[in-house]
Amino acid sequence: MKATLTEPEIVTRKGKPVSVIIPIKEYEELLERVEDAEDVAWLKRVRQAPRHYRPLEAYLAERNRT
Repeated sequence: MKATLTEPEIVTRKGKPVSVIIPIKEYEELLERVEDAEDVAWLKRVRQAPRHYRPLEAYLAERNRT
């Protein structure tokens, strides 16, 4: 028996909503959106952080010393 949900099913406990049943495809899409939003937030933080650059020659000299 295969049931097809057309809208989310809300599960209640003592008259208050506690869970939602949605199709797995919808759930996976929501997870993907959350991950994308987290990536964008991380990128914004990284872009605001101060950056320190040094010449390639200085990096190579330091790397060769170790």
